[in-house]
Amino acid sequence: MKTRVRELPKMYRLRQHFSIEEVTDVFDEISKGFSEYDDRIKPGKKIGIAVGSRGIYQLPNLVKAVVNEVKKRGAIPHIIPAMGSHGGATAEGQQEYLKGYGITEETVGAPVLSNMEVEQLGTVEPDGMPVYFDAVAMSMDGLIMLNRVKAHTDFHDTTESGLLKQMAIGFGNHVGALAIHEYGIYGLAKLIPKAAEIIMEKAPILLGVAILENAEDTTAKIEVLPKERIANREKELIIEAKSLMPSLPFDMADVLVVQEMGKDISGVGLDSNITGRILVRGEDDSNGPSIYRIVCLDLTEESHHNGLGVGLADVITRRLFNKLDLETTYANVITSGFLERGFIPIIQENDKLAILTALSCCNRKVSMVDAKVAFIKNTLDVKELLVSEALLKEIKRKENVEVLGEETLKYDDNNDLLLEL
Repeated sequence: MKTRVRELPKMYRLRQHFSIEEVTDVFDEISKGFSEYDDRIKPGKKIGIAVGSRGIYQLPNLVKAVVNEVKKRGAIPHIIPAMGSHGGATAEGQQEYLKGYGITEETVGAPVLSNMEVEQLGTVEPDGMPVYFDAVAMSMDGLIMLNRVKAHTDFHDTTESGLLKQMAIGFGNHVGALAIHEYGIYGLAKLIPKAAEIIMEKAPILLGVAILENAEDTTAKIEVLPKERIANREKELIIEAKSLMPSLPFDMADVLVVQEMGKDISGVGLDSNITGRILVRGEDDSNGPSIYRIVCLDLTEESHHNGLGVGLADVITRRLFNKLDLETTYANVITSGFLERGFIPIIQENDKLAILTALSCCNRKVSMVDAKVAFIKNTLDVKELLVSEALLKEIKRKENVEVLGEETLKYDDNNDLLLEL
């Protein structure tokens, strides 16, 4: 295939400096949080710990810390996947997800009980939406939710992604996730809190462990919350979580090249809060940066071949496409209801051709002098990035941006990038 643009512009490496707060000892922090609720966990009781499919920083340590607190009080901990339709909507797939994150009985000290069976706990009225909940979780004497609170990739509201979502969609398994997603954005924004209210009335929820991450994607805050405080506190934590998020140092670009996407990076593979591209009909894409073309080069191993969000890119490589398991991907995409996010972009045989194709299709005449191009590792890690000279002129005066120098792009024999970010 011939492309109009034959070479990439001159690139410069930048480092963004974020003001961060960080929890250095998660075991100590979780121990302090649990010390306020000794009466909630009774000796001899079976306690389920909800663990989702997100790539939370040092997740195995967080899970092990909670397991330790349960054991310390004489109770019996169990790990229960709370992943909705992820892992191909199978019990085996969800257990494999946790294994990929380093969460097994051997590593965290508690068995993993994975099962897709559900019970109906009630109905959200007047919408008539059934509320489903994991049957194994319902069999526990108590449940501890463990999840990151962060901005959602589909919508923005008073509650977005956190403990309430984990209850309603994560523990709803495939059928529960589907029931909520059938209502589209309204279901996510308005029905999740109502479903969670029913769940907290009927299910043995004891505590929630809310995790906030900073702009460098390490742990910024851990709060252990009693059931009765979760709903209101999550509204406050989402505001704080958004203030801690990283961002790209520019408002507009012709092409953004993302080295890797994946479910461990974002629920939608490419975090729309970073790229500015939501791709949900009826939702406003104008709140983030304006990026004309997005190129994605690879899929993380931790995604287990789930390519939900691949449709957010305009061009991908053959390497990424070959890693997609369409059955697993479509199970997640169809459950979400946002089909566009599963559409397959233009496929090119190598990194260089994929990037040049995107540059050639910006619907304006792009020269190597004025091309606005940026490279990032993924949408979780934007501390270091490469930008073209045209972008550099716009952003080099920003106080939190350090220019590290010019960078020559190198390729292997297949014209795939040799780049460390």
